Amino acid sequence: MSRKILIVTGDGGDSYEVLYAIHRFREGRWEPVVAAPARRRLHMLIQDLEPGWDIPVERPGHCIVPDVAITAVAAKEFAALVILGGRAPEYLRNDPSVLSLVREFAAQNKCIGAIGHGIQVLTAASLTRGRTVTCHENVQVEVERDGGKYVDKPAVRDGKLVTAQTWESHPEFYRELFTCLGEASLA
Repeated sequence: MSRKILIVTGDGGDSYEVLYAIHRFREGRWEPVVAAPARRRLHMLIQDLEPGWDIPVERPGHCIVPDVAITAVAAKEFAALVILGGRAPEYLRNDPSVLSLVREFAAQNKCIGAIGHGIQVLTAASLTRGRTVTCHENVQVEVERDGGKYVDKPAVRDGKLVTAQTWESHPEFYRELFTCLGEASLA
């Protein structure tokens, strides 16, 4: 089994989520590969809650350069796919190459993870239908419209699909994802 993990993000992606994912996979001796619609410097965001605001406030985060463009990868090269949150999924869900790649991972029965708004890509690909998932509370309605069941938990695993509510769910999310990867390597 490949030791490569595909991490998908884009402009407006959550800076903390992408850096945490890269470091966490490296710690676990996996090879993280960051993919975006184009291989150019990405402008990431930091989202935080501020008193008096109903929505998260967005500030500029660390910039990163992805390793590869989404159109240059194939699911067969990777053990798993992780779709990060922030604002990036809002436009990634409209990219046919992203949706095709996500469906390719699902068809090959690979581990797929999504944090927060990353679920928007999975709902656009109709991959939450009949599944129990979690996500950022503001996109729960998209899961339900796709026929998925939303649960209010930090992280949820349904087969080889692992989802998390926010970056605050990293411990639960990565625990479940590493368990999924461990089981996949035994198959």
